[in-house]
Order: sequence, then structure tokens, then C-alpha cells
Amino acid sequence: MIMAIDIGNTNIVLGAYEGEKLLMSARLATDPARTEHQYAVEMDAILRMNGLSAEHFTVAAISCVVPPLLSVIRKAVAMLLHCRVIAVGPGVKTGLNIRIDNPSILGSDLVCGAVAAIRKYGAPTIVIDLGTATKISAIDKNGSFIGCSIMPGIGVSLNALSSHTAQLPFIDIAQAGNVIGTNSVDSMRSGIIYGTAAMLDGMIERYRGVLGQDTPVVATGGFAEHIIPHCKDRILSDPHLILDGLLMICHKNS
Repeated sequence: MIMAIDIGNTNIVLGAYEGEKLLMSARLATDPARTEHQYAVEMDAILRMNGLSAEHFTVAAISCVVPPLLSVIRKAVAMLLHCRVIAVGPGVKTGLNIRIDNPSILGSDLVCGAVAAIRKYGAPTIVIDLGTATKISAIDKNGSFIGCSIMPGIGVSLNALSSHTAQLPFIDIAQAGNVIGTNSVDSMRSGIIYGTAAMLDGMIERYRGVLGQDTPVVATGGFAEHIIPHCKDRILSDPHLILDGLLMICHKNS
């Protein structure tokens, strides 16, 4: 079995694969203050809850955008799974042609998302990741990663709005109401949900101007389910895209 671990700024997503089948996925809070022992205990509890045993894993593949946590999670995996660890980065085979100014600094989450998107949806393709940051990646017709756009994510935007204004509350995005809000909470939800959806529609139009008008779009990330239904463009939802990319990269390095 293979453990895929996506370490993001807000959450750590775990995925357990048997062959190509995803048996389970779960989220842990990203917390640099936690020790490897604490993470090992949490990971073990999640596996047990899903009827899985740590001893059955032969390799773990990690994507990490929080550098201080990489060594902590490596130690937790070694402590719990006692298996080989592959951390996506320079020196790891991905099969992805990266055509940006400095390929070595491209985030491993973007690499994994691109690898999976090409395999599952072909090229060209546009990949949207709605997480702590909102990221839009461009894959050209040759299957090359040619660049991306990065914007503040939904949670970051809402927190900044509440933190820097005197009368706007901290809210969750919940369900979208009317486009024109009639109170502070509904107005903030309208702005963040419909505003983000409109931004994505506009960016997709611009990206297709470069990649081709029929370029498919796939979205992943924790906020995707809240935003994608309100976009005018047809966007495929793939919540496990990065985990699938980790699995594919793991196979390339077996």
C-alpha cells in the first residue's frame, strides 16, 4: 500500500492507496508546533478508524509547501510506517516538463496537480487549486507546465477583511445567498463566493486565449465545492487530484 501526504498551509491531507484505488482520505490541521510524535499518533488513529494497519504500507509520497514541517512529517512516517519516503522536489522523477524561469522552485503541490491532470484529462488543461491560496496553472498542448497565477485564497481574504475593518465580522462561507446581500454577513458571502467565481470565469477566458478555447478546466482544493457551482464555465471537480499526482509520481520512482 502507498500513503500519499499533501502538506498544505492549512491542512495536511492523507490518502491511502491499494494499487490505483484510494481507500481513504482524511485531513489534519497544519500546525508547525506539533511534534513528530503527535503527528504519528494522529495518523495512526486515522488509519485505525478506517480499518487500516500501518504495517501494510511500503512507501509514502509527500508534497509539502510548509518547509519546516517536511522533516517533522518524515520522522512521523518513519516512526509509524517504517517505509521508504519520497518527497516531491528536485531529484525526484515527475515526468513533467516545467517551462518557467526557475523550475526548481515550483511548488510540489502544483507539480502533483499538473501530473495528475495531464494523465486524467489530457493536454492542454487548466488546473485550479482553491486552498489557502488560489492558484491557476497552465498546461500547454505538449503537456508542459508553462506558468500559473497565484491569488489570496478565500480564507485568507475573509480573515484579512475582518481583521482590517472595524465592523465586519469573521464568518464562514457556508451557502451562497443572493448576489446582492442585505446584511453584512450575506454581503461578505456574496463578495467572496460570487466574486471568486467571476474572477475564475475571467481568468479561464484569458488562459483559454493562450491555450485554446476548448481547453478543459479541473478544480481541486478545500474551497472548490463552495465556488465551482457558481462559475459560468464548465469546471470538472477532482478533490483528490494532488493525492493522485503523488501516487503517479511514486510509481515513477519505484
